[in-house]
Amino acid sequence: MTATIRILDAGSARAAIPDLCEVLSDCINGGASLGFMLPFVPEDGVAYWNDIADQVEKGGIILGVAEVDGRVVGTVQIGLASKPNQPHRGDLMKLLVHQSARGLGLSRKLTEAVEKEAASRGRTLLVLDTATGSDAEAIYPRLGWQRVGTIPDYALWPQGGFCGTTLFYKRIG
Repeated sequence: MTATIRILDAGSARAAIPDLCEVLSDCINGGASLGFMLPFVPEDGVAYWNDIADQVEKGGIILGVAEVDGRVVGTVQIGLASKPNQPHRGDLMKLLVHQSARGLGLSRKLTEAVEKEAASRGRTLLVLDTATGSDAEAIYPRLGWQRVGTIPDYALWPQGGFCGTTLFYKRIG
């Protein structure tokens, strides 16, 4: 499988919403803590992805996708800090890879693409949080991110029950 990594503009983001909904649903139903609860079907993500497309249009979010055979199978975002004292910072969010496309190095390719785009927009520091004990937590150190610490009982797993969050940062650019 060969993947194409793209940074989407607002129009492309809106066109990709059905695939983005499928990826989000697959990850939530696979147990990822992403801010949503079970039960979750792809259609439940439409309003969320429309909001993301609006933020892309306003310049507040960088949205990257990984495509295989013309279908989005992975995505990641960087929220660009908008406060006057944070023009150098961004938040990496929602690194998602459909279970059918895992093992292809898409997490690395996606993060590298959005990090490069963030650097081109003047960002030098990125931060993220991810569910403590999740598969995702193990990925970030391999991608050059520095672990800061954990916060217990930060959110809920999609099936219920508290999960902590682990904070990371990375200098870029």
